[in-house]
Amino acid sequence: MPRMIYDYTKSILERVSFAPDLFGKELKKAVRNLLPHELDHLRNWLMYFTKEKPELKKCLVVIEKN
Repeated sequence: MPRMIYDYTKSILERVSFAPDLFGKELKKAVRNLLPHELDHLRNWLMYFTKEKPELKKCLVVIEKN
């Protein structure tokens, strides 16, 4: 079940990536809901995902705090 939540979180973040504010809001929800090892996976995925999206880089502060 937790893997499904992680995959769902990724799909939501992909869908809202057009709006940095909304992306940051959803990222904060993800930090609250995911397990520590899932956050590590999400952090790695975000580094790859935001490589070509500089407008989303500022949102990574949310996940780096944890």
